[in-house]
This record gives sequence, C-alpha cells and structure tokens, in this order.
Amino acid sequence: MERAIVIRRATLPAQHRVVWRRAAVLGVLTLALAALASSKALHSALIEVLAASEDLIAGHAIYGMLLFVLLAAFSAMLAFMSVAVILPVAVFAWGSVATAALLWIGWLLGGACSYAIGRYVGRGMVKWLIAGNAFHRLENHLGPGSPFGLVLLLQFALPSEIPGYVLGLVRYSFLKYLLALSLAELLFAAAMVSLGAGFIEQRTGAVLGFGIVLVLFGLAAFYRLRNRLS
Repeated sequence: MERAIVIRRATLPAQHRVVWRRAAVLGVLTLALAALASSKALHSALIEVLAASEDLIAGHAIYGMLLFVLLAAFSAMLAFMSVAVILPVAVFAWGSVATAALLWIGWLLGGACSYAIGRYVGRGMVKWLIAGNAFHRLENHLGPGSPFGLVLLLQFALPSEIPGYVLGLVRYSFLKYLLALSLAELLFAAAMVSLGAGFIEQRTGAVLGFGIVLVLFGLAAFYRLRNRLS
C-alpha cells in the first residue's frame, strides 16, 4: 500500500505540467477570441472572411463535416492536435447545435480508437503515444473493476488523449468507458461550441465566461482526481 502511494505521488509533477499546459492553451485561446471579439474592425474583417468562404463550405457540406469529425477524432487521440481553433468556422457554417453534435461524435470516435489501441496494440504503443509524461503509470491505479465515478472524473480531469489509452490497456469495460466518455465530452462540446458562438456573435463577456469556467473546471477536476488517488 505504501509503495502504491509513493508511485502515485511520483507521477504528480508530470501530471501538473500537462494539465496546466492544457489550461494555459485554453486560456490563451479564450483571451485571443475575446480580444478579437472586442475589436469591431478585426471582428468584422474575420466575419467577412467566414462569409466569403460560406459558399465553398456549403458546396462541400458532407465532405466538410466528415473532415471536421476526423479532425475532432485525431484531436482526441493526439496531444499536439486541437480542433478548437476552427470551431468559429464550423459554428458560422453549420450552427451551434450541428457543430456540437459533430464535435461530440468526433471525440467519441477518437476515444474509441484510443481505447482500441490501448487494449489490442499494447503497452509499447501506449508509452510511445503518451511519452514525455507519467500518465501511463495510471495503469497502476486503474483496472477492470475501477469505480465508474473514478473513470468519469478521469475524463474530466485529464487531457482527452490519455484516458482511452490507459483504460484500454487495463481492460476496463468498453461500454462503461464509452458512457463516461459520452457524458464528459457532451459537456465539453457544448462549452467549446458556446465559446465559438460567443465569438461569432461578438459577445466578449460570454467568451471570457465560458473560457474561464472551462479552465477552472478542468483544474478543479484534476485536483479532485489527485486527492482521490492519494
């Protein structure tokens, strides 16, 4: 038991770096969107660019949606990818509801693929995919019988590319994992799309509000997870 606690505490510095880096990226994105939304000249120029590309997007609607779903899926599997930067384009072209649905489907697809890689490809691939941090040591804390509440907290607390690989590796129930993933990503998809819609509608306060809530929620979930594992 004492050895397990030591292992858990040893992983925390790497966890802090990754979680705080995610929070910093989201914070910078929020501030950038808020700054652009608060400038009438810049916002108008960007909206004109989006409007000019609307015909092109509409003419290839199916392919555009498929590409967006694939980008969302890859962003759920790879730490260096993010679909957040093109959310305003998607919201402008398809509206908030459709964009949230596509984003959610893409994230579920990416999560399912990461789970399959963890379960069927094995530890070597997982360690390569998430190299540079200690999250792969979560396999020491998780197993097939892990409580659903802990797995759901894991989804809220950690970057989306981590839980699927680890839970697949420890052979956690795929259906339970998919349920936890669905609940967590539904919340994040709604929040991220609201952030993009706030920018389109030039509601600076809404952009800042949603961004701050997302950052604080993610940090709070991480520290709750840390305390639970400790």
